Amino acid sequence: MKYGYFGSMKARPGQRDQVVKILLRASEGVRAAGCHLYVIGVADDDDQTIWVNEVWDSKEHHDASLQLPETRAAIGEAMPMLTGEFTSREFAVVGGLGLPTE
Repeated sequence: MKYGYFGSMKARPGQRDQVVKILLRASEGVRAAGCHLYVIGVADDDDQTIWVNEVWDSKEHHDASLQLPETRAAIGEAMPMLTGEFTSREFAVVGGLGLPTE
């Protein structure tokens, strides 16, 4: 069963779009690390919150991706632009459109 992660983070005022750019740039390397879905989202009525949805081969693949040099660099670049308010939810992926079937 695949590993899923939903999370959110709050950017400091005026910083959301820059954080989104960092997250999207970081998405380029996650496929090779075992990621099947990496979606960054924002809402028109909230100029600070960024939503992140991910599906991975396993929790171990996700955790290992956080140690990659490019991931660590992106985290270091984005952290000063964030408020420190985060949410997260881990879940077992049972299926859905666009996911690999194994």
